[in-house]
Parts: sequence; C-alpha cells; structure tokens
Amino acid sequence: MTADVSAYGHPYGHPPHVTAALMMRGIFQEARARLTAGAAATVVPEGHPNAMPQLTEEPGAPGAPAAATEPDLLRWATAGSVDDGKSTLVGRLLHDSKSVLADQLEAVSRASSGEGPDLALLTDGLRAEREQGITIDVAYRYFATPRRRFILADTPGHVQYTRNMVTGASTATLTVILVDARKGVVEQTRRHAAVAALLRVPHVVLAVNKMDLAGYEEAVFASIAAEFTRFATGLGVPDVTAIPISALAGDNVVEPSTRMDWYRGPTVLEHLENVPVAEEGGEGDTEAPARFPVQYVIRTGEVRRYAGQLASGALRVGDRVTVLPSGRSTTVTGIDVLGTETGAARAPQSAALRLADDLDVSRGDLVVPARALPTVSRDIDAAVCHLHERPLRPGDHVLLKHTTRTVRAVVRRIAGTGRLALNEIGQVQLRTAEPVAFDAYAASRRTGSFVLIDPGDGATLAAGMTGETAPELPDANG
Repeated sequence: MTADVSAYGHPYGHPPHVTAALMMRGIFQEARARLTAGAAATVVPEGHPNAMPQLTEEPGAPGAPAAATEPDLLRWATAGSVDDGKSTLVGRLLHDSKSVLADQLEAVSRASSGEGPDLALLTDGLRAEREQGITIDVAYRYFATPRRRFILADTPGHVQYTRNMVTGASTATLTVILVDARKGVVEQTRRHAAVAALLRVPHVVLAVNKMDLAGYEEAVFASIAAEFTRFATGLGVPDVTAIPISALAGDNVVEPSTRMDWYRGPTVLEHLENVPVAEEGGEGDTEAPARFPVQYVIRTGEVRRYAGQLASGALRVGDRVTVLPSGRSTTVTGIDVLGTETGAARAPQSAALRLADDLDVSRGDLVVPARALPTVSRDIDAAVCHLHERPLRPGDHVLLKHTTRTVRAVVRRIAGTGRLALNEIGQVQLRTAEPVAFDAYAASRRTGSFVLIDPGDGATLAAGMTGETAPELPDANG
C-alpha cells in the first residue's frame, strides 16, 4: 500500500532541486559558518550559529583537526497536524530563550491583532501563511544557547504539505511532533511518526500541547503519551519522549510549569540541550566506517588531490582505502583541511586527500576503508517518495543521483499498484547502467539515500532510501 507525503518543497509548481539536500547534508552550512568566522572573527560571539567550531588536536594524530567542542549542533524539526501549535511553540522557544532580536519582536507585535505578540508570526513568514493562518513552507531558524547551537525546521501540518516535513526531517537528529491535548493522536500524527521512522530520525519528542485547554489534567497527557508511544515504538522509533506543554502560556517550553507539578521530566528546551547529537552511522558517529564521496579533482603540477566532504566516519594518513566502484586499493598519504595539512579528518569536514598510487579517480567515486566496504551493485531496492505530478511506472528511464555520482537507471518494478502517483511512498526496484556503491539507509542516511531525476527536463521525480520498506499508510489523497 502506498502513502501520501504531499507537496515537497515549494507548494506552487513542481518540486525544485532542493530535494538534493537528502545527500548534500551540511556542506553549505559548514562553508557558510567557516567563511563568516574567517571574515569577522572578532565580531561573531562564541556559540553563535555562524561561529567557526574550535578545532583541537586529536590524540595520536599531531595537528589533526577534531570535531567541534561545546557548544555542538543539533538539527531538529517540528511536525504535527493543522493548528496543533507548531509555529507558536517555536516562537515561544525563541522568545523565552531570548533568541529574538528587539526589532524582530517589535515587528511581530505590530503585525499581531491581540494584546501581546503573536509568536507564530516569528516563523510564519510568507504572506500566504499569515493570511491563511497555516504554515505552508518550511521555515528554518538558527539560534543558540550557552549549551548548544540549533538549526530548526518548522514544517507544515496540513496534509497536502506533508512532504515538506520530509524536507525538514531528512537532516534532523530529532523531531518534535505536536498533538492537541483535546484531540489526541490523529491520522496526521501517525503519518508524521511513520515518516520520522522511515527517515530514521533517532529521537522523537511528543509535545502534548494546549494542556491549558485540557485543565492541565495528568490523565489526559498520560493517555495520549501511552497511545503515541505504542504506535511509534511499533514503527521502530528508538527513542520517544513525551512532554506536556502549553506553547501559548509557556508551560514546560523553556521554564518548568507551576501548573503541572505532577510532571517531573525536562522542558522542551532542556531536552533539546541534552539529547545526544551523535547518531549511529551518521556524522556524529566516529565509529562509523568512513565514506568520502569525491566531488572534485585538484591538480597542482604532478600532485593530485581529491576534494569532497566526509559523509561519515574518519580518515587518517596511513589508512588503507579502496576507491569504488573500481575496487582498486591504495594508501592515504596526505590530508588537507582548509588549506592546512593535517593528520586526520572526520565527518562532516570537507577535505582534500592525497593517495599513494596514481589511480583513475574522478567525481562520483567513493573512497572507503579497505576493511569496511559498502554494497556495490547495479540493482537497488528502496522505499521511494514520489514528488512529481507525472506518475512513476516500470520501464521509466531516469537519472539516479547518489552523493556526487549520477548514473542512468531504469525502473524495473514497483510493488503494489505498479505505479507511484504524486505524494505516494512505495517499494521500487531499480537497475543502474553502472555500478553504484551504497550503504543501507539504516546504516547511513547520507550514503543510503538518492534522488531520481527526469533525464529530459531535469525535474526531480523521487527521493529514495536504500534497503528500507515503505510504510503501509492510508492514502491522504483519497
């Protein structure tokens, strides 16, 4: 059975190539942060989202840049049904954590119709959003506290914009799913939980909102939390935390509520500041096998450097590596990060490698440890979210973009109805013209994801996750 994931990207027209964010995770944010820090190091305070991470030497590798120390970075997204209060929660979080500039707050106050500022306007930035009173596009916000930096994505709740939730959650370590305490768990709540499970978001927070309208009753919260937790854990979500809140009144958002003394858990901000950032097989997992997609070949005289961004793990000088899909092995003889020679690099750093042997390495190749190889195959089985008005059918010829590699492919089989319409999720088998080196999406969200592109007009057709099973959900279109 297929499931709706609704309008991916901008709500008008076909989805733009923003879907490539599924693979290009973090590279532009890293470049922006480092360039900003280099140009204005004296005016960017420590902990600001644009501040450059401090690098320290890694034991055993002199001069090697290590991962950023505190405050680290958490990417998180909101989700939930219409009018559950997502934008108000984000606005309250920004306001009460003093992450809103005075001129922003003044502008929101002028645009608000009530006595106080309408905090939802801090994220509902599009004119159509303000006019309709709903969130349409994904609103990204950057803020920081003394403990951690944050990139949040406030995603729409309306069913026709569910794929925007896919956009925000595809790079998130944590998703906050809101429910209205008066309505409980509804179909869209289950849909968003299923998408979070499919995208392997490691941490899910159930924020039971509008507790003020439910009399702050513990029994109401406990019933909703139990129902959602059973459903989410059944989908394979590894970590579920339920928090009773009132985004409008500020209860348990930044400050603990004095009206729910029966609750002893963390506030939303406290949980965001303390949840583990590292995800298994992801950028923060230093034990994950190294994956280095080659983006560009730099030639200086007789020396070749292979530039790219580490998708996972770490590479060190002296490591024995294999270049895929050719399968030829060599040794790393040098690593440059930001133009400086170092002993090691780890995800998500961008780096340039020098190799001992003169191999034929080009854009799209994958450099991996010789002892930890991914799958190399022309046959790919994946769960696919279809994003285009034109249905996907067996026999369709497409381009498959995986990390920095683009190859021709053909759709061999689609489970169920044998076709995928706009907004549907289904199981698809693909055959590529050339071998592709990939991991299961469960092991790596970077090297286990891809997009399908129309070879004729370049339109993005679908986003896929290798080795995943499409969830069985009711079709939201019908």
